[in-house]
Amino acid sequence: MTKQRTQEYKHRIDQALASPKLQEALHSFGDAYLVSRATAFAGLDFEELRRDIAVMKDEVREQRAELLTRFTDNARAAGATVYLAKTAEDANNYIADLAKKRGVKTVAKSKSMASEETHLNLALEKTGVKTVETDLGEWIIQLAGQRPSHMVMPAIHMFKEEVAELFGKVTGRDETAEISHLVRVAREQLRQTYLEAGMGITGANIAVVETGGIALVTNEGNARLVATLPKIHVALVGIEKLVPTLEDAAKVVRVLPKNATGQPMTSYVTWITGAVPCADNEKELHIVLLDNGRSALAESPHCRDALRCIRCGACANVCPVYQTVGGHVFGHIYIGAIGIILTAFFHGLDKAAEIVRACIGCRACVAICPSNIDLESIILHLRSVIGEEEGVGTAKSLVFRKVMRNRKLFHSLIRAASLLQRPVSRGERSIRHLPAYFSSLTEWRTLPTIAEKPLRDLLPQLEQKIDKPRCRVAFFGGCANDFIYPEMGTDLVKVLNHLGVEVYYPQEQNCCGIPALYSGDRETMVELAEQNVKAMLADNPDYVVTTCPTCTLALKRDFVEHLRDNPAWAQKAEELAEITIDISAFIHNVLEASEQLPAGGGSKQVTYHDSCHLRRGAGVWQEPRALLEKSGFRLVEMAHADRCCGFGGSYSFTSHPSISREITKDKINDIISSGAQLVAMDCPGCLIMLRGALEKKEANVRAAHTIELLAEKLEPPS
Repeated sequence: MTKQRTQEYKHRIDQALASPKLQEALHSFGDAYLVSRATAFAGLDFEELRRDIAVMKDEVREQRAELLTRFTDNARAAGATVYLAKTAEDANNYIADLAKKRGVKTVAKSKSMASEETHLNLALEKTGVKTVETDLGEWIIQLAGQRPSHMVMPAIHMFKEEVAELFGKVTGRDETAEISHLVRVAREQLRQTYLEAGMGITGANIAVVETGGIALVTNEGNARLVATLPKIHVALVGIEKLVPTLEDAAKVVRVLPKNATGQPMTSYVTWITGAVPCADNEKELHIVLLDNGRSALAESPHCRDALRCIRCGACANVCPVYQTVGGHVFGHIYIGAIGIILTAFFHGLDKAAEIVRACIGCRACVAICPSNIDLESIILHLRSVIGEEEGVGTAKSLVFRKVMRNRKLFHSLIRAASLLQRPVSRGERSIRHLPAYFSSLTEWRTLPTIAEKPLRDLLPQLEQKIDKPRCRVAFFGGCANDFIYPEMGTDLVKVLNHLGVEVYYPQEQNCCGIPALYSGDRETMVELAEQNVKAMLADNPDYVVTTCPTCTLALKRDFVEHLRDNPAWAQKAEELAEITIDISAFIHNVLEASEQLPAGGGSKQVTYHDSCHLRRGAGVWQEPRALLEKSGFRLVEMAHADRCCGFGGSYSFTSHPSISREITKDKINDIISSGAQLVAMDCPGCLIMLRGALEKKEANVRAAHTIELLAEKLEPPS
């Protein structure tokens, strides 16, 4: 069953990738969104705003039972009927039974992701009730027989020509594919629905405890018509939408439109407390509070922060995977990073399994989340859960548990591979073509070869002439630096020696464990964390430096997280985290040595690629730029400098190489468009990807790690 599910998912990926118009539309929106959002937040402290929302939402989660009771009491006092639905079926049954009792034949709906979650339309139609979506995007996808591909813009994947064809089937005439005309057609077709409907159904963005009222944040006037014209108004509201006060509600309203669509303000904010007057008719307001897995999510120590979500959809707006395949692939009902988590708790872990693995781990969603949710960490936890439930696959299990945990065996096999690669490398440092089954891996990039001698053999042979070292650092090389790019390590020694720093390489260090963790094998991650903590602290270094941001995060974040409950290792992991630092940050911030780097030897234009885990994980992005400029390079910023390169470790080789290829293509276009002769970066993984793609494209742009470029400045001119 698992194999069939995976095959079906990969088929959907292939279908999405076969639609370049889809990628064009999503990229165009994503680019425009970032510009609009930056303008909307100008002059505001986004970090402070999202900290406030996170604190408020956490308080709601902790006090949810009390707040639910108070909201219910206040809403009833204001004239509403309140029903707490434990499940989706429970909510649907309540609403369908209400419609039956009141003789409702037609329901007018405004946009509601909660109703998508419960499949409310289908439940109503089974009882003979006609449901009409009145939100423009929702009506379009209702006519198309689809589900939303975005939480805020449900029909973002469709083009005006497709919409014109759909509308033509309704009107019986050819409709012009002009947006203003299509909007006018929708108004004409939907207007009578508000008057005919016996029930109006909305969602709610906020439920205010102190008033017992709800708030709708919308860009179309249909929600107000749905809430006011029909005699019965039903609001289906997830219990996580509770906020204690109107002041807290204002915090959400202040951020939501800016982060959702890049608007300074939304078109309509509708506050409803009690039944809205309906001419001379008696009006009913029913608030259906939906649990459906939310209480279980609140009790999860690893995942509960997801309940902070205010449903802005921004995590999809910036997601390279979403921009490549769209929400019908990277989602179930809810899409994008937050959708992975909500799907697991609202619809079941099996529904989330494939999209959990589709996340590339770039942390773009974390940086933009207005509720300060560490979405990547939660997704990694879910991968571990799925790994325990379903396994990580026979091949990966063998590599991680039998090979990688045994450092000597692991490194011996890598050394052996350096000999076996000779027929395909032909003595070069890159592999341009692989045979047969593996050929697809080199169709769009070259691959680096394994070095003849790893860094662990080379570094002890280097003579370090430093009379009085400023400090002594241990170098955590990581697999790529050790076995693929050992010259990067020798360059690091050269630069640090020039700055008066002694470097040594702990021989007992092993893989950082990230490949295992990202594949769902937490057990191997823990074993490798213990090995590396012991190795790196053994000789009491002043600092531990790295050239790989993913390794940096492993040592600073993941080791601490996964050894937290182990009394033998928790404190040691904290000690290692405290002294671990990326090499650019070490030179610039700790040594304050930018001025000591030579700036001679000519000036070349260089553009800089921000590695995901360096900028959005370690918070390092200004430092390498400063070092390059101080060394005499002319920095030219590329478009989307912090957009993922598509590597993601095994993601680009075994998990989702087809998605990876498209993400890389975007990055390569940005690099070439910058006009720079060099592209610098601070991650060996990104270097594998970008150097390989540039070589395959035969682009006249060199890719290099920042430490390589700094070391070259120390060499006398030839």
